[in-house]
Amino acid sequence: MPKLLNASQKYSTLLSLYLAQSIPMTFFSTVMPVILRTEHYSLTSIGLLQLIKLPWILKFLWAPLVDKTGNNIQNYKKWIFSSEIFYAIIIFSAAFLHLKTNFTLIAILMIIAFAASATQDIATDAFAYLILKKEERSLGNSMQSAGSFLGTLTGSGVLLIVYYYFGWKYLLFALSGFVILAILPLYFYKPKIKKSTEKITKVSSKDIIIFFKQKSIGNRVLLLFVFYAGLIGILTMLKPWMVDLGYSIKEIGIISGIYGPAFGTTMALLMGYIIKKNSRKFGVISIAVLSVLTSGYFWWLSLQNISFIFLLIGVLAIWGTYGMASVVIYTISMDQVRAGRAGTDFTIQIVITHLGSILLAVVSGKLAHHIGYTGLYKIEFIISLILLLTFSHLYIDNEPENI
Repeated sequence: MPKLLNASQKYSTLLSLYLAQSIPMTFFSTVMPVILRTEHYSLTSIGLLQLIKLPWILKFLWAPLVDKTGNNIQNYKKWIFSSEIFYAIIIFSAAFLHLKTNFTLIAILMIIAFAASATQDIATDAFAYLILKKEERSLGNSMQSAGSFLGTLTGSGVLLIVYYYFGWKYLLFALSGFVILAILPLYFYKPKIKKSTEKITKVSSKDIIIFFKQKSIGNRVLLLFVFYAGLIGILTMLKPWMVDLGYSIKEIGIISGIYGPAFGTTMALLMGYIIKKNSRKFGVISIAVLSVLTSGYFWWLSLQNISFIFLLIGVLAIWGTYGMASVVIYTISMDQVRAGRAGTDFTIQIVITHLGSILLAVVSGKLAHHIGYTGLYKIEFIISLILLLTFSHLYIDNEPENI
């Protein structure tokens, strides 16, 4: 029973930490544009707001610093606490500013807040690596995915309602309070600290370059870069497609903003158990198969007179597959970290997936514009088939070099 309680506390602590970063991030990146538009801001200003995401792309640059001064569970906890408290203070401070007159200052504060949140993410990933046994990583990383999807659901839905009823100031008060509450489980979680037998050399910024010099790392980088290739185009164009199909903003919000992420959360948790019972490679191949089925379904769907129920099945399929894929990518990335460099190596790998997704999202928009949704879904299906044939060769289950 104590073992079960300890595992439960471990997983719930990780879930709360990933929720702490996910809900505010989702709110500022997806709901803020809606609020700004209601305040009659230009589309150019709204577009510039996306710059607040930059710290999450560049966070690998200071990940070695976190590892260098972190290097054990207690020090990583200090990084998490200090980053989250600073994050909460910035959000709290922004509540006293007015959107109409202080937009630039608010945007600057949000970039600073996101830098703190990105730092917390580096430390949390390293903390997770240290407290999770190898056989626990799939379930541990399902907490990361679940936290992300629950954050999307809450940040893009519930908080918009809170804003509607209580306004900007009290919304940010609530948001900063939530960030503080979400790190309380970490305070009460006291993991058993075992002395590491791994030889750890001095961490430096050169470790970013050395990461790419490891054996078989080329295959790993390519796998990370294209992992979402059979899904991301569909996800990117899903809402615009639903608009063109005649669905209202409210309907799209419920179907793709609530049902989708909720189902993605469920499937992420399921994938954690699937990997634990089978293997990492089984998880990688499963995602390739599901991508073929999902993209093929959307291709078929785009050729039909679409009914609501068939569209809903498609939305659940794409979000469910995406949720499962995120658990797989987090788990295999956690396996590929070097001693004392958990934050750096994990961050580098996830940033590679983000960059691949951004590029694929941009390309999918161009394709949909020129060849239509049916053409895009057909290409996604072909890409998924190619990935199914190549994933087993790209994935190599080996331990990283202890550099």
